[in-house]
Amino acid sequence: MPIVKIDLWEGRTPEQKAKMISAVTKAVCDSIGCPPESVQIIIQDYKKHDWGVDGEAADKRNPKS
Repeated sequence: MPIVKIDLWEGRTPEQKAKMISAVTKAVCDSIGCPPESVQIIIQDYKKHDWGVDGEAADKRNPKS
C-alpha cells in the first residue's frame, strides 16, 4: 500500500487539494502499477512562520507565496 505524504504551506483550497490527490494517485498507479484504492495521500499544512528556509522563517523570505 503506497502512502504519499505531502507537506505544504497553508493556503490551498479544498478543491486544489482534491485535484492534487487525484493527480498524485494517478501518477503512483501509473508508475508502479497499483490500484487506486491502495494509494493513501496525507496532506499536512504548515504556517509559513513554522517553516524555515536558509536560516529564516519562510514568511520572511516568501511573504506572498
